[in-house]
Parts: sequence; C-alpha cells; structure tokens
Amino acid sequence: MRNKRVLVTGGTGFIGSNLANRLAADNEVTVVDNGYLGTEENVGPGVRCLRRDVLEADLPTDVDVVFHLAARSSYAMHEEDPTAGARINVDGFVNTVEQAREQGCDTVVYASTSSIYGSRTEPCPEDMPVTVNTGYEASKLSRERYAEYFSNHYGLSMAGMRFFSVYQGYGGAEEHKGEYANVIAQFADDVAHGRPPKLYGDGAQTRDFTHVDDVVAAMIAAAEHELDGVYNVGTGEAHSFNTVVDLLNRALDADVDPEYVENPIPEHVYVSDTCADASKLREATEWEPAVDFESGIDRVCEPYLSSERSSPSS
Repeated sequence: MRNKRVLVTGGTGFIGSNLANRLAADNEVTVVDNGYLGTEENVGPGVRCLRRDVLEADLPTDVDVVFHLAARSSYAMHEEDPTAGARINVDGFVNTVEQAREQGCDTVVYASTSSIYGSRTEPCPEDMPVTVNTGYEASKLSRERYAEYFSNHYGLSMAGMRFFSVYQGYGGAEEHKGEYANVIAQFADDVAHGRPPKLYGDGAQTRDFTHVDDVVAAMIAAAEHELDGVYNVGTGEAHSFNTVVDLLNRALDADVDPEYVENPIPEHVYVSDTCADASKLREATEWEPAVDFESGIDRVCEPYLSSERSSPSS
C-alpha cells in the first residue's frame, strides 16, 4: 500500500502500533487511541498520534482506509465492565465506520476474533457455525453483523479479521500491558528471568500462534484487495503451552519448569484449543504466514540474548 491516507484506531496498542509503523514508510498515517492499553512510545515519529476515543464525534476519518483495532480485546478486559466493553467494541465501531462513510471512505479493515469458534483442534473455516459464550465474543460478532449492514446497505468494503493468538515479545509493543500481554511474551519474560511461567491446568491447551508481522501483512493485503466479509488470520498449526515453554527454554538456554495453576476462567467459556483454516484469505490475496513458529520464538527471545551479550562480564 502506497500514498494512502490511513486511520488506525487503537493505533498505539500492540497490533495497531505495529501496523501504523509498517504503513508510515509509504503512507500518511494517523492513529487515535484513548490510552487504555496503548502508549505513544510504541509508534514512530512518522505517525500522527491523537489522544482520542472512538466514541467521540469528529474523528479524523477523512481518509482512504480505516483499520479499526480499538477494542476491549479479551474476555477479561470486557468483563471488567461489560457495559463499557459493549459501548467501545460495538458503538465505537459503528461510530467510527459511520463517520468514515460520511467522509467518503469506503474501505475498512477491522478486528474480529477467533474465540467465536470455541475449542477446536481441527482447522476452523469461516463458514462453520459459531456460538457466543461471552460478552466479548458477542461484541465482536456484533461488529461482523454491523459490517454486513455497512457492506450491503452502503457498498463499503468491510473486511473482518478473525485473529488467532497474535504474539510478539516484550521487545515489541506489549510490555506495558502486563497481565494482558500475549502469553508468549509473558512466558518468555518469566523464563528469561528464572521465574516459572504459570500455565492453566496441565498446559496441554493449544493455540494457533500467529506472529504480529504476519497479522499486519494480512490486514494490509485485505485493504489492498478491498476485501469484504470475514477472514481467518492464522497459520493452520497449533502448539501447546507446554511446547511453548520447552521452546523458550531451548532458545534461552534455560531450564525453568512451569507452574501449573487452576484456571481462573470458567471452564464453560475458556477456549482450550484453536486452529485456523486461512485458505479463504490465501486464495483472495495470496497471503501466507512468513514467520514459522520456532523462528518466531527466536525473535521473542533475541532481546534477552542481546542484553546478555552486551552486559559487561563480572
């Protein structure tokens, strides 16, 4: 994508800042973020950064493309205040898209979620039946229905991206999020500092871990192709939490055993296993994940190894 005016909501957060920084090299990029989890330190000097909320009027939506990532982006975050979560995730989405439509923008790429598939070890296609067990999932499915409305009624290109377990290390844009950071970043920091990572249950749950660089590439491809509908963004491979800890120990030359703890999330809403069928996105754009899992783990661990190499010997 080149020479476009772009708005990224939630643009100082984890995925949003990675996207904004990638786009800023060749486009005019504005991000809006209310600072709930994002920090302006995540974005580079080529990005115009505004402390705004997606529920406000007069957002800077006079652009060519909107990437809407602003959200309470997990079950735990949404449950802190379900009413506020619904307002931000649903009303904030409708408010942003409606302002963009009125300003003449007809291309929107937005964050949905893979959580609506529930627990599945087989790859999930977009057309399989989905269910809603949490307010977070309800809010994201509501986005998809409103996107369908904007597409059918107004002819907008509305690409909903069902992300699968996006990760990067604390060397990226996640450290400030603490308990809300992706689990690989949290586990890596624990292992690097000799702390036992806390794994829910027996650690056998699996995730389709997808590196943020691949997620950013998928969103850009969706915008370039003006996709409409919903698309999975994942690798099609799943790895257990136990495997993650083993690979982190290997990459960091460590030997830290995990601590198995009781899962604080109710069993009937906890998603134990995820795996994406991303063939629809691949066929529409030729997108392919470029970061294999072991290479991604190496990227997460590299800042800790670099720090060790640069430390003066005792």
